[in-house]
Amino acid sequence: MRALVLASLVALAGLALALPAVAQNPAATEAVAKVGDLVIEAPWARATPGGAKVAGGYLKITNKGSAPDRLVGGTLPVAGAVEVHEMSMANNVMNMRRIDALEIKPGASVELKPGGFHLMFMDLKEGLKAGQTIKGTLVFEKAGSVAIEYLVAPIGAASRDGKAPAGKPAHSMH
Repeated sequence: MRALVLASLVALAGLALALPAVAQNPAATEAVAKVGDLVIEAPWARATPGGAKVAGGYLKITNKGSAPDRLVGGTLPVAGAVEVHEMSMANNVMNMRRIDALEIKPGASVELKPGGFHLMFMDLKEGLKAGQTIKGTLVFEKAGSVAIEYLVAPIGAASRDGKAPAGKPAHSMH
């Protein structure tokens, strides 16, 4: 397990440094999906270099209901598994770990983004290419499954539109 996490971190570090972000397809629209009281917005993933076996997925989940729900995983046809991960700093070291579920409290939103909570697409069967869309599902403890479509942004992108946030470099950890 430790070797898998280390290999994933090394591969993703390579992703982050591989190329600067470039402008994304302006015709791409913001995707929204709904399941139960949950609204899923703007799912996206980063393109991968050749041979990469992992990729990161990002999106925003809003709970419009009165009860909490939990994101427990998902599916993606080009990946062997979809896991929920968390990144955090401890003693000046960035740590990544798989978590069993991510709670979305009633009336709250959770953003899965580079450097924080995110999805890991494990054991990729093929690379992700900038500009393509990939259909998958998210699985929630109470609301169940929902079909979503990830827009693939360029390698190193910090956001769905392929750009870095103002004042920040175009690359960061997944």
